[in-house]
Amino acid sequence: MAVLEPLSADTKPAVDDESGVARDLSPTSLIRRLLRLWSFRVGASVVLLIVLVGLFAPLIAPYDPYANDLQNRLTDPAWYAGGSMANFFGTDGLGRDYLSRLLYGARTSLFIGVCAVLLSGLIGCTLGILGGYLGGRTDMVVTFIITCRLAMPGALLVLAVVAIVGPSIPNLILIIGLLYWPPFAVVSRTATLEVRQMDFIDAAIAVGGRRPTIVFREVIPNIANSILVIATIELGYIILAEAALSFLGLGVQQPIAAWGLMINEGKQFMYAKPWLIMIPGLALLVLVFAINLVGDALRDAIDPNRSEQ
Repeated sequence: MAVLEPLSADTKPAVDDESGVARDLSPTSLIRRLLRLWSFRVGASVVLLIVLVGLFAPLIAPYDPYANDLQNRLTDPAWYAGGSMANFFGTDGLGRDYLSRLLYGARTSLFIGVCAVLLSGLIGCTLGILGGYLGGRTDMVVTFIITCRLAMPGALLVLAVVAIVGPSIPNLILIIGLLYWPPFAVVSRTATLEVRQMDFIDAAIAVGGRRPTIVFREVIPNIANSILVIATIELGYIILAEAALSFLGLGVQQPIAAWGLMINEGKQFMYAKPWLIMIPGLALLVLVFAINLVGDALRDAIDPNRSEQ
């Protein structure tokens, strides 16, 4: 049975400009096209580096990130006149090594971001695929649910719910995952509606294929690339949301190392020791920027016509 090329959420099927024939978007072809894009090479390299740093933080970190040393508090980084290579990024207000906390903070941000993306993606894609494939009243109900959620201010809603249930990593993952699913639902519904009209779906129905089988074998493989693009973009938004909540005291709590929490802890010293907020802030900037580069590259690889506009 022929398999349709994956569709992006907001574009028509990618076709060759000269022949009009659908492009090959098989995994091998997609990876080959991605590797030719500088944005993917740069973004993926940075993301991979940060992921490895987070995974191997216990082996890389020079000190225990939770060990206080009040006699060695607020020491300057190594590039300052009074700094020392013993604490390359200096120490915070409790004398904890800042480099060690930065390394452990990477794994916290990535863990929360990936878990929340998986949860929101599961919810949103389930709703979107059901609405797009079944159509009729099911699609009306799904559209109504999406519209109601989009009508609510997301940031204020997250703040209110976290304030009610209390800040913790499990609560943070659950709340963000339950509230950040609309982009997944919109993208998967749009892509499913397009795939649902294709001949190979009608052929699968004609030979007696059951709905669950058709959805898992025909629909999902053909919208997977679109979902991957939106997941990459949403990962950056969720990491920023987690950092913002931690900065406000409603996210990760002491003594766990997290970049947003490090900015919160350093704000009281921001005039005398500006590097306390600049270092974790720059780390967040680099990570989110790299994730967005990967997302843009995926979008361009799936629909090469966008990169030519």
